[in-house]
Amino acid sequence: MDLRTRISDALKQAMKDKDAARLSTLRLINAAIKDRDIDARAKGIDDGVPEAEVLAILGKMSKQRMESARAYEEGGRLDLAERERSEIEIIEEYLPRQLSEDETAAAVDAAIAEIGADSIRDMGKVIGALKAKYTGQMDFGKVGPTVKERLS
Repeated sequence: MDLRTRISDALKQAMKDKDAARLSTLRLINAAIKDRDIDARAKGIDDGVPEAEVLAILGKMSKQRMESARAYEEGGRLDLAERERSEIEIIEEYLPRQLSEDETAAAVDAAIAEIGADSIRDMGKVIGALKAKYTGQMDFGKVGPTVKERLS
């Protein structure tokens, strides 16, 4: 079952269960995906965004909520921080398991070997290969410095 179908089914189930918090989060996810679909149609892609793009959307949403929760905690708004964390849990149900640091390092080494990268100029190719294989499974903001270190 593809990701869109899983989200849609969960949305329907949340409506039946009258789970307002879950329903709200799933509607936000659905809205973000539909918004990206509309952008894709404007560019001539009629069948919507691919699954990898949906994973990227979910990853971005999760990261935004992490930052918001941190800001709320610093501001003393623990109730809002808790709500953000509950949304993160719901979003992460649809994301693949995050790779550990060792698995990420192994993936970076494999991508460098696969591409034959030998200098910092090949960093974009390596990151592109990693994004093609591991979208939603690793934080590319943290992977960038690792790739840079390996190539220098």
